[in-house]
Amino acid sequence: MSLKHAILVLLDQQAASGYDLHKRFQQHMGFFWQASHQQIYQQLKGLLKDDMIRVEDVSQQGKPDRKEYRITDTGREALIAWMQQSCKPMKVNDSLLLKLYGGHLVDKAYLLKDLQQQKETHEKTLSVLLQIEQQYQALTEQERQPYQLPYLALRRGIHHVRAWLAWAEEAQQVIGQQ
Repeated sequence: MSLKHAILVLLDQQAASGYDLHKRFQQHMGFFWQASHQQIYQQLKGLLKDDMIRVEDVSQQGKPDRKEYRITDTGREALIAWMQQSCKPMKVNDSLLLKLYGGHLVDKAYLLKDLQQQKETHEKTLSVLLQIEQQYQALTEQERQPYQLPYLALRRGIHHVRAWLAWAEEAQQVIGQQ
């Protein structure tokens, strides 16, 4: 997935400023896709140049005009074409796995500390994901309808974090025995 396509997906759902897009990334996609303010604005420039989005100045009371981006028909067509292509399997670049691979070089306490810190982060993430799931489940069947596919992404995230935590328990036991 490219950042360009992630932005188009968000703009297809709702027009937004660059700031709003960054917030929506953090709130909705941050568990599986990261983007900085700078990266978002850089992509917006390219999308504007390629006529995949347009920008409108929206007046705000007592504030400067706000730039609001909207997907164009060209952008939607490009997004649909991309969505119809097969995805490549995800590759993992995980520094913790690299540290474990070379773990014979350091005291195991360093590895256990790093593992524990990441485990705590994953536990917090799982808590947030489960809260989001509860909010989804509290919706009526009709209210859930537009969120069914994003819910699948949420479920994938929950399974991933739970699997990571189970692996971390196993890793802590193995490292602790050495």
